[in-house]
Amino acid sequence: MSEETFFEFPCQFPIKAMGKTNAEFDLLVLEIVRRHSIAVNESEIKSRPSKDGNYLSVTITIEATSKKQLDTIYQALNDHPHVLMTL
Repeated sequence: MSEETFFEFPCQFPIKAMGKTNAEFDLLVLEIVRRHSIAVNESEIKSRPSKDGNYLSVTITIEATSKKQLDTIYQALNDHPHVLMTL
């Protein structure tokens, strides 16, 4: 069965994770993404606090190589208790 996707791999793909504001949250997201993507350029990491500063969104743009890789990264992020949501 072939992988059905709208993307042509490899491609640049932004992964966003949100969680409660914590000094280590961006490092946690980076660590999880690095387990599944060898080359993560640190200049491609963007953090943004929510309006009231209670939550933090971290976006990491990677060079995705397959749908399976993206599914694995999203599953690992969603499985972590500090990650509240992914996009």
